[in-house]
Amino acid sequence: MYQIQNTHEIDYRIIGEEMQCVEIELDPQETVIAEAGSLMMMDNEIQMQTVFGDGSKGEQSFMGKMFSAGKRVLTGESLFMTAYTNGGRAKKCVTFASPYPGKVIPLDVTALGGKVICQKDAFLCAAQGTAIGIEFQKRIGVGLFGGEGFIMQKVEGDGLAFVHAGGTIIERDLQPGEVLKVDTGCIVAFTQGIDYDIEFVGGIKNTLFGGEGLFFGILRGPGKVWIQSLPFSRLADKIISSAPKMGGKRKGEGSILGGLGDILDGN
Repeated sequence: MYQIQNTHEIDYRIIGEEMQCVEIELDPQETVIAEAGSLMMMDNEIQMQTVFGDGSKGEQSFMGKMFSAGKRVLTGESLFMTAYTNGGRAKKCVTFASPYPGKVIPLDVTALGGKVICQKDAFLCAAQGTAIGIEFQKRIGVGLFGGEGFIMQKVEGDGLAFVHAGGTIIERDLQPGEVLKVDTGCIVAFTQGIDYDIEFVGGIKNTLFGGEGLFFGILRGPGKVWIQSLPFSRLADKIISSAPKMGGKRKGEGSILGGLGDILDGN
């Protein structure tokens, strides 16, 4: 029995270590969709087309396209995505880059049950035909205190998709009933079989002085989860707290004079 595949099959290679990008090799007339602003470079005969929503349903009505695009706005993304099609007669490449230091994760959505749920800004690019939608958190506690709000992204289809995350990525395969406690900001993605909930840290000292937030994310198997070591919010907070113009303090790295050098420079 043959399974009908609606997405384009694409070849790829991930380049780099700490600041990764993904190079997609397209056969003639193959198409890949990507978030606006993620393009790094492309061969001459690659054609760009801006589409409403994710472009997964080419014959959609105008209202259908508006609804699809509106769902993307709820996740904080643009109304539009960009489709890149190989208009030539030979294989051509298009390359997409992560917006901040971290890793690019290839997801075979078919092998993962046809659906992966991820943090709102994780999606990078995918084979055409992949649907990018929204996933509502049904538990009020998760929506209020889970770090991602009530709405997350979901990637559906039967092809390859690529997501990005900060720092190093750890993939865990949880067995039925197995529980993993994580910082809520470190959750990148998980398969649809994972039960996601939150748990109060507990203890007055832990709550007031632990520095790890008030809640853990609780991931219960079966299924796969992807965890990031450096959430972008944590990186941004560190940069802002160290910026002199934002009230932070320079550490004087690389300077023998340190703070005295700042005074002499007029800083």
